[in-house]
Amino acid sequence: MKIFPYTSVEARDAEKGTFKLKVRWLITKEIGAENFAMRLFEMEPGGYSPLHSHDWEHEVFILEGEGIVQSGGEERKFKPGDVIFILPHEEHQFRNTGDKVVKFLCLIPYTQK
Repeated sequence: MKIFPYTSVEARDAEKGTFKLKVRWLITKEIGAENFAMRLFEMEPGGYSPLHSHDWEHEVFILEGEGIVQSGGEERKFKPGDVIFILPHEEHQFRNTGDKVVKFLCLIPYTQK
């Protein structure tokens, strides 16, 4: 078992094409997770992820803040406590439309290439 404060993991700029978005890779292969990675995203007001797709699913839980997720050609609002499931190959984007930081957990399998 491993227990540690999430703040002990460095917040880094997220992938190319993002704006005001940081990621903390909380649970990874390096600490023994063989199947899934857990990431914590922190998106400042006005921030966004790129509109993109992957070969793998995304499992998202909104912890704080409000915004919009675009997926499958539609836009839907999200708020704390919402769960979002993105299918493989589904184009998606997260945007912070509020005035507070959006924090969300995103779990992905290690099947990505």
